[in-house]
Amino acid sequence: MGNVILSAFSDEYADSIEEQLFALKRFGFSHMEVRALNGKNISLMSREEVLEAKRLLDAAGIKVSAIGSPLGKIRLDQDMDAHMETAKRIFSYANLLGAKYIRVFSFYPPTGKDITAMKREVLTAMEKLVVLARQYGVTLCHENEAEIYGAVPTRCREILDYFGGEVKCVYDMGNYVLEGVDPFPENYELLKEYIAYFHIKDALREGAVVPAGLGDAKIKALLDAHKAYAKDDFFVTLEPHLQTFSGLNALVGRSFTNPYQYADAKTAFADAVAKLRALL
Repeated sequence: MGNVILSAFSDEYADSIEEQLFALKRFGFSHMEVRALNGKNISLMSREEVLEAKRLLDAAGIKVSAIGSPLGKIRLDQDMDAHMETAKRIFSYANLLGAKYIRVFSFYPPTGKDITAMKREVLTAMEKLVVLARQYGVTLCHENEAEIYGAVPTRCREILDYFGGEVKCVYDMGNYVLEGVDPFPENYELLKEYIAYFHIKDALREGAVVPAGLGDAKIKALLDAHKAYAKDDFFVTLEPHLQTFSGLNALVGRSFTNPYQYADAKTAFADAVAKLRALL
């Protein structure tokens, strides 16, 4: 039986690493999934900036559960050589930060093309990332997201089967809800053997991201099932993506009256933590 280890995208609390670390300590998190520090995506940071981040993380006693990279979040007809150079930089930073897992995506189609008809091209591009990841001793973890090849569970399974378990799964139940997919139980069962960790995000089918436990993502049932299934402890990364009064939710990007809106990002993050802890 596995136990949950809490992590978070603390860049949703604040830009500065100091404020992120303050929040993680305040809310009792032991880990961070690094996506952006001091307002800069990990893929754009210098080695010196990463080393300074490592110093601050160590001083705060916070470890890195994964790198929330943007790899695979480009069109298939964009500059793949440059993308591989970005991957080398990210993988080397993962080594510096002591992170085993790298979150990746499975590419967007060229303009006017259908990504579902481009399985071969997707796997070829992903294989380049996999080969490179081996050199750095890191594990790629594919996240389901809208409009990429692996937006739905059946195509996620195709990717994971193709790489024979070398690529793992980040299971984002909220993204599945927004895609019109029921995340539990059938689709969880389809992917559970490949799941490395979860992104905790809840959503309503009508098209709104909401706090954990208040949407249609069945988070408690999912985590209870995985705790019973998993042989080892596993991470859950809080990724609230909650809406503030300042405008539309960036993830959803469409007009829907969200019943859960917050004055600012810090208030939203605090409530997201409270709701997650209530589920656990």
